[in-house]
Amino acid sequence: MFKPLRIGKVEVPIPIIQGGMGVGLSWEQLAGHVAKEGAIGVVSAVGTGYRHPNLVKRDRFGRPIGSVNVHNKEALTRIIRDAKDISEGNGAIGVNILAAITDYGRVVRDAAEAGADLIISGAGLPLKLPEYVDGYDVALVPIVSSARAVNLICKTWKRRYNRLPDAIILEGPLSGGHQGFKYEQCFMEEYQLENLFYEVLKEVKKWGNIPLIVAGGIWSYEDIKHYLERGADGVQMATRFITTYECDAPLIYKELLLKARKEDIILLKSPVGYPLRVIRTPFIERLLNGVNGWNGCVSNCVVPCNKGEEAKKVGFCIADRLGYAWLGDYEEGIFISGANGYRLHKQGMISVKRLINILTGKEEDPTLK
Repeated sequence: MFKPLRIGKVEVPIPIIQGGMGVGLSWEQLAGHVAKEGAIGVVSAVGTGYRHPNLVKRDRFGRPIGSVNVHNKEALTRIIRDAKDISEGNGAIGVNILAAITDYGRVVRDAAEAGADLIISGAGLPLKLPEYVDGYDVALVPIVSSARAVNLICKTWKRRYNRLPDAIILEGPLSGGHQGFKYEQCFMEEYQLENLFYEVLKEVKKWGNIPLIVAGGIWSYEDIKHYLERGADGVQMATRFITTYECDAPLIYKELLLKARKEDIILLKSPVGYPLRVIRTPFIERLLNGVNGWNGCVSNCVVPCNKGEEAKKVGFCIADRLGYAWLGDYEEGIFISGANGYRLHKQGMISVKRLINILTGKEEDPTLK
């Protein structure tokens, strides 16, 4: 049996964090059911206006207009509270908030006000994160990709706010979400999780008893054991949860992933300014063949995109394409997956409960046969 995971005042019996996946993969159903089983379920704060379109102002194509609508406060509040209801008081509910989004500080405060147990933040260095939760008792967990980032965050938080992170997530380059590496680095041996781990662990321990969570390619019970035995306190996993019945993703997303081969999952440059790993679909094929699929900026979803300038360069708006995926549009959507997503065909569709049993060694893992 694994040891419980404690992050600030949050303590859960299973040291697994379900990674935040937006738009629409991890909202109340997935996060709530993961927490119900005794782990940490994580809601994505990105694109919440798509979850509750009746609450937001949209254009004639259904796209939320502006950051206040695409990353909507009332929608996020409903999602968090619904997830907590589903959890029945078990586990914990976190919120993943990309540091790169427009209105970052406002969305962090929205999550704290809504009762999030912890806030996880990456895709940029969340150096000002503590100031946005002043007055709220919420654990703060930055995502890093190097020991240098750990040092910078801890030094800055200590000097400015007299606090340190409640935990740190080290994410390697095999994850689906936006990478903390340059495109070329994602394929280099020295930047793989296994080779970053000890240096980051050493730096984390310099700052005290801060839990270290590892992510980005963690797949099995054996992977979890491997890192826990070497000094990690927990793991974060995302892609494996997509083909659970409870995952908020549309059925077409799950079916697409169950059919994916290794060569169908590729790394792509994103308007967010970080590489993104996606499944080959008709839109991706057109994009790779030089077709620009940008249709103007409506949502102003991320700061690095500069109101559509970067989206125009790379050929797509990230909010639009993830929104299409959430709506089940196979032709136009972008469907994210971690590097190991092709292994899900052996898992098939299963419940969150069964997956947690597999990941804690209580049941045999069908993907390892």
